[in-house]
Amino acid sequence: MYPYAPCNEAGKRAALAAFRERGYEMDRQAFDDLYAAGRREAKRETGGTAASHSRHIYFKRALRAHADEHDSETALAVGDAYWDGYADAMRLCDGVERTLDALADAGVAVAVVTNLTTRVQLRKLARLGIDDRIDRLVTSEEVGREKPSALPFTTALASLDCRPSDALVVGDNLGADIGGGNALGIDTALFVADGDAPPDAEIDEPRRPDVRLDAFDELHEVAR
Repeated sequence: MYPYAPCNEAGKRAALAAFRERGYEMDRQAFDDLYAAGRREAKRETGGTAASHSRHIYFKRALRAHADEHDSETALAVGDAYWDGYADAMRLCDGVERTLDALADAGVAVAVVTNLTTRVQLRKLARLGIDDRIDRLVTSEEVGREKPSALPFTTALASLDCRPSDALVVGDNLGADIGGGNALGIDTALFVADGDAPPDAEIDEPRRPDVRLDAFDELHEVAR
C-alpha cells in the first residue's frame, strides 16, 4: 500500500544519525556493511520467524560487530530512530484510500496479513491513517509462522469467516504472498509499488499471480 524503498532509506539515514549522536563514528558505507551483517546473521539464526525482520536485533548485533560491546541504550535508540525515520517517509500509493472505501461500500472485508512484528505493523497502519478501513491484522509474530506458510492466511480467513474461494491475496512478494495464496487455492494479484516485477515467463507456476495490477485502484474491479 506504500513504496518500501524510500521508507527503508529514510530509516537507515535516521539510524546512522542516531549512531553518530551517541558517539559511534562511521560513514555510510560502514553503516551499510554493519546493517547487512546484522541482518544476515539475524536471518540465518531466526529465519522463518518475525524476529528475522527486527531492526533492533540487526542493530544490537551490528554494535557487537562494530565495537565488540553490549550497549542496550544505543541498540534501542538506533532501532527506534530507524522506525521513526521510516514512518515519517511513508506515503500511500495513489488510489489506496478510495479503493479501500469502495471495497467497504461493496461489503468486502480487508485483512492485512504480514511477516513482521505486531507493534511495527500497528504503527504503520496508524501512521498511514487507514486503520479504520482494515477489518483484521494478522502478523507472523502472533501466529508463529511466516508467509508462505498457510497459517497466517487461514487465520485471517477464519477470523472473517471467509472461504479461500471467496478471497483474493494482493501482494508484492512472489514467494511469500503469491506463492502462499496459490498454495491454498486463493486467487492472487501482484502489485509492486516501487519496482518492476518479472514477466510471467520468468516465474515458476507455484508463484505465478492470477492477475497483475498496474495501479492499486485496479483492485476494485478485480475484487468484484
